[in-house]
Order: sequence, then structure tokens, then C-alpha cells
Amino acid sequence: MTHPVRRRLIDLLSAGGPATVGSLADRTGQRVGSISHHVKVLAANGLIEEAPELARDRRESWWRIAKASWRWSVTNFEDDPAGEVIARAAEEQTLRANFDKAKSWYDTRDEYDPAWVDAAIVSTSWLKATPDELADLNNRIQSLLHDFVTEQAQTPDVERESVYLFSYGMPVKP
Repeated sequence: MTHPVRRRLIDLLSAGGPATVGSLADRTGQRVGSISHHVKVLAANGLIEEAPELARDRRESWWRIAKASWRWSVTNFEDDPAGEVIARAAEEQTLRANFDKAKSWYDTRDEYDPAWVDAAIVSTSWLKATPDELADLNNRIQSLLHDFVTEQAQTPDVERESVYLFSYGMPVKP
């Protein structure tokens, strides 16, 4: 998931919906063979899935995101030292990718309608919580996001802009 091409594929499929290997290759500047390899790795790990019902013939290979969001922790790899090193690097890469997306918004927001600038979310909070309470908060946020996406599916004909939402909650010292 943290390979730069795979991350880009996940972003494209998440924001743009199902796509063919050929269109993903065009949008990433990669070769079709490379994209085929990367989508197979992502599919083998349950991040994306085939969408064969969209294909016009057997040569067309369509893919879609398997679920709207993922949650994982470096503790998932605590019995695997190599996996833990990779997971820690993945956390840093994810943080960097989130920063880059936020920075891109700040660099281009003058190009958007003022309604988008006003609606954009910048929210910070200092909370006091136990690990169980923080996990509960995450579960509530995930449930809210699931309900939001489900409600949107009820009106697929409404034109919507791609919106990237990320949140972090971790104990830190001010």
C-alpha cells in the first residue's frame, strides 16, 4: 500500500471510482504491465477488487476500491521485526502523503469557489482520553463516515467533488 504507485492507484480508485488498467496507466504515466502487477498486489491484500461486470470484453480489466477506509496499527506487526520496520516506515509515508494533500489544497484553494474554501475542514482538539476511549472515538468516527457514504449512495446523480479527509488522534505533549 505504501509503494508510491500503489498509493496513487488507491487514491485514483478511491476518488474516481472503478477504472481499467489502461486508464490507470494513462493517469499515472506507468506502463500497463506495471499497473497490472501493482493492482494484483493490492488485490491480493484486499485493498482493491476486480469489477468484471464493467468490462465490455475479456480483455478489459476493471478494478475498484474494496472498502472506503482502512485502519491498521504498527502493533499488528509486533511479532514480526521486519514487518514492524516496514509498518513504521509506512506510517511516516502516510503522514507525508497526508501533508502533501493538505499542502496541495492550501496552494490551490484560490482556484476554488469560496463555498469550498469556507466548507473545508481545519479542526484541532486537545482531548483527555484513555486508550479505550480513543479507540471508541475512532469507531464512532468510522461509523459516521460509513453512514455518510451510505447516504450519498442514495443520490448517485448529485455531482460531487472528490474530498480527502484524514484525522489523527494520538497522545502527545503540548
